Amino acid sequence: MPVRREVPDDIEGIRIVHTSAFADPEAPERTPVEVGLVDALRRSDAWLPELSLVTTGPDRTVDGHIVCTRAWVGPVAVLGLGPVGVRAERQGRGIGGALLHAVLGAADALDEPLVALLGHRDYDPRFGFRPAHEYGVRPPVASWVPNFQVRVLTSYTPAIRGEFRYAPPFGDL
Repeated sequence: MPVRREVPDDIEGIRIVHTSAFADPEAPERTPVEVGLVDALRRSDAWLPELSLVTTGPDRTVDGHIVCTRAWVGPVAVLGLGPVGVRAERQGRGIGGALLHAVLGAADALDEPLVALLGHRDYDPRFGFRPAHEYGVRPPVASWVPNFQVRVLTSYTPAIRGEFRYAPPFGDL
Protein backbone atom coordinates (compact mmCIF):
# COMPACT_ATOMS: atom_id res chain seq x y z
CA MET A 1 0.00 0.00 0.00
CA PRO A 2 1.66 3.27 -1.07
CA VAL A 3 2.19 5.87 1.65
CA ARG A 4 3.64 9.25 0.75
CA ARG A 5 3.88 12.84 1.91
CA GLU A 6 0.92 15.11 1.45
CA VAL A 7 1.11 17.46 -1.54
CA PRO A 8 -1.06 20.57 -2.14
CA ASP A 9 -3.34 18.65 -4.52
CA ASP A 10 -4.24 16.30 -1.62
CA ILE A 11 -5.77 18.93 0.66
CA GLU A 12 -9.36 18.56 -0.51
CA GLY A 13 -9.03 14.76 -0.49
CA ILE A 14 -7.74 14.94 3.10
CA ARG A 15 -10.80 16.98 4.08
CA ILE A 16 -13.01 14.32 2.48
CA VAL A 17 -11.16 11.56 4.35
CA HIS A 18 -11.67 13.20 7.75
CA THR A 19 -15.27 14.13 6.93
CA SER A 20 -15.97 10.48 6.13
CA ALA A 21 -13.92 8.98 8.96
CA PHE A 22 -15.37 11.17 11.72
CA ALA A 23 -18.93 11.69 10.48
CA ASP A 24 -21.61 11.77 13.15
CA PRO A 25 -24.40 9.41 12.02
CA GLU A 26 -26.88 11.46 14.05
CA ALA A 27 -25.80 14.73 12.40
CA PRO A 28 -24.29 13.85 9.01
CA GLU A 29 -24.58 17.46 7.82
CA ARG A 30 -22.19 18.63 10.56
CA THR A 31 -18.52 18.95 9.57
CA PRO A 32 -16.37 16.95 12.01
CA VAL A 33 -13.99 18.98 14.18
CA GLU A 34 -11.03 16.98 12.79
CA VAL A 35 -11.48 18.61 9.38
CA GLY A 36 -10.98 22.10 10.77
CA LEU A 37 -8.25 20.91 13.11
CA VAL A 38 -6.09 19.62 10.24
CA ASP A 39 -6.58 22.90 8.37
CA ALA A 40 -5.67 24.92 11.49
CA LEU A 41 -2.61 22.76 12.16
CA ARG A 42 -1.48 23.20 8.55
CA ARG A 43 -1.56 27.01 9.07
CA SER A 44 0.32 26.84 12.40
CA ASP A 45 4.00 26.87 13.30
CA ALA A 46 3.55 23.32 14.63
CA TRP A 47 2.98 21.89 11.12
CA LEU A 48 5.68 19.46 10.00
CA PRO A 49 5.03 18.75 6.31
CA GLU A 50 7.30 15.71 6.29
CA LEU A 51 4.97 14.08 8.84
CA SER A 52 1.68 14.60 7.01
CA LEU A 53 1.19 11.38 5.07
CA VAL A 54 -1.50 9.96 2.81
CA THR A 55 -2.42 6.70 1.16
CA THR A 56 -4.11 6.64 -2.20
CA GLY A 57 -6.20 4.08 -4.00
CA PRO A 58 -5.77 2.80 -7.54
CA ASP A 59 -7.67 5.83 -8.83
CA ARG A 60 -5.27 8.12 -6.88
CA THR A 61 -8.05 9.19 -4.52
CA VAL A 62 -6.81 9.94 -1.01
CA ASP A 63 -8.01 7.02 1.15
CA GLY A 64 -6.25 7.84 4.42
CA HIS A 65 -4.33 10.59 6.20
CA ILE A 66 -2.15 10.85 9.30
CA VAL A 67 -0.27 13.77 10.76
CA CYS A 68 2.17 14.45 13.58
CA THR A 69 2.71 18.03 14.68
CA ARG A 70 5.08 19.74 17.06
CA ALA A 71 4.22 19.30 20.71
CA TRP A 72 6.16 19.50 23.97
CA VAL A 73 6.83 17.62 27.17
CA GLY A 74 7.95 20.39 29.47
CA PRO A 75 10.54 22.30 27.40
CA VAL A 76 11.39 19.31 25.16
CA ALA A 77 10.08 19.23 21.58
CA VAL A 78 8.18 16.01 20.84
CA LEU A 79 5.31 15.03 18.54
CA GLY A 80 1.56 14.87 18.90
CA LEU A 81 -0.10 12.31 16.64
CA GLY A 82 -3.43 12.93 15.04
CA PRO A 83 -5.85 13.14 13.57
CA VAL A 84 -5.64 9.82 11.74
CA GLY A 85 -8.45 9.17 9.31
CA VAL A 86 -9.45 6.57 6.74
CA ARG A 87 -12.45 6.89 4.43
CA ALA A 88 -15.33 5.00 6.02
CA GLU A 89 -15.74 2.68 3.03
CA ARG A 90 -12.01 1.77 3.12
CA GLN A 91 -11.70 1.08 6.86
CA GLY A 92 -10.68 -2.37 8.03
CA ARG A 93 -8.17 -2.89 5.21
CA GLY A 94 -4.94 -2.02 7.04
CA ILE A 95 -4.73 1.58 5.82
CA GLY A 96 -4.60 3.08 9.32
CA GLY A 97 -1.92 0.61 10.38
CA ALA A 98 0.17 1.34 7.29
CA LEU A 99 -0.08 5.07 8.01
CA LEU A 100 0.91 4.58 11.66
CA HIS A 101 3.95 2.47 10.76
CA ALA A 102 5.02 5.01 8.14
CA VAL A 103 4.69 8.10 10.33
CA LEU A 104 6.48 6.42 13.25
CA GLY A 105 9.34 5.38 10.97
CA ALA A 106 9.57 8.88 9.51
CA ALA A 107 9.52 10.47 12.98
CA ASP A 108 12.30 8.16 14.14
CA ALA A 109 14.37 8.97 11.05
CA LEU A 110 13.96 12.68 11.90
CA ASP A 111 15.38 12.00 15.42
CA GLU A 112 12.14 12.83 17.17
CA PRO A 113 12.23 11.35 20.68
CA LEU A 114 8.59 10.61 21.43
CA VAL A 115 5.13 10.53 19.85
CA ALA A 116 2.02 10.99 22.02
CA LEU A 117 -1.63 10.37 21.30
CA LEU A 118 -5.01 10.20 22.92
CA GLY A 119 -5.92 6.78 21.62
CA HIS A 120 -7.43 3.40 22.15
CA ARG A 121 -5.94 1.16 24.84
CA ASP A 122 -6.61 -2.01 22.86
CA TYR A 123 -5.48 -0.82 19.41
CA ASP A 124 -2.47 1.47 19.79
CA PRO A 125 -0.20 -0.85 21.84
CA ARG A 126 0.27 -3.03 18.75
CA PHE A 127 2.29 -0.10 17.36
CA GLY A 128 4.44 0.17 20.48
CA PHE A 129 2.40 2.77 22.34
CA ARG A 130 2.38 2.49 26.14
CA PRO A 131 0.51 4.41 28.84
CA ALA A 132 2.20 7.81 29.06
CA HIS A 133 2.37 7.72 32.86
CA GLU A 134 4.85 4.83 32.60
CA TYR A 135 7.30 7.38 31.16
CA GLY A 136 6.41 10.22 33.52
CA VAL A 137 4.42 12.06 30.85
CA ARG A 138 1.15 13.65 31.98
CA PRO A 139 -1.70 14.50 29.63
CA PRO A 140 -2.98 18.08 29.49
CA VAL A 141 -6.36 16.87 30.81
CA ALA A 142 -6.28 14.58 33.86
CA SER A 143 -9.27 12.51 32.73
CA TRP A 144 -7.29 11.42 29.65
CA VAL A 145 -4.86 9.30 31.71
CA PRO A 146 -6.42 5.91 30.77
CA ASN A 147 -6.14 6.62 27.02
CA PHE A 148 -3.13 8.92 26.80
CA GLN A 149 -0.19 6.99 25.37
CA VAL A 150 3.34 7.53 24.09
CA ARG A 151 5.64 5.72 21.74
CA VAL A 152 9.30 6.33 22.50
CA LEU A 153 11.70 6.44 19.56
CA THR A 154 15.46 5.92 19.22
CA SER A 155 16.48 9.38 20.45
CA TYR A 156 14.26 9.20 23.56
CA THR A 157 15.89 9.75 26.95
CA PRO A 158 14.26 9.15 30.34
CA ALA A 159 14.85 12.81 31.20
CA ILE A 160 11.83 13.65 29.01
CA ARG A 161 9.19 13.92 31.70
CA GLY A 162 6.42 16.30 32.63
CA GLU A 163 3.20 17.67 31.21
CA PHE A 164 2.47 17.15 27.52
CA ARG A 165 1.30 20.16 25.47
CA TYR A 166 -0.29 19.84 22.05
CA ALA A 167 0.13 22.48 19.35
CA PRO A 168 -2.08 25.54 19.98
CA PRO A 169 -4.80 24.59 17.43
CA PHE A 170 -5.75 21.63 19.63
CA GLY A 171 -6.69 24.07 22.37
CA ASP A 172 -9.22 25.70 20.09
CA LEU A 173 -11.37 22.56 19.98
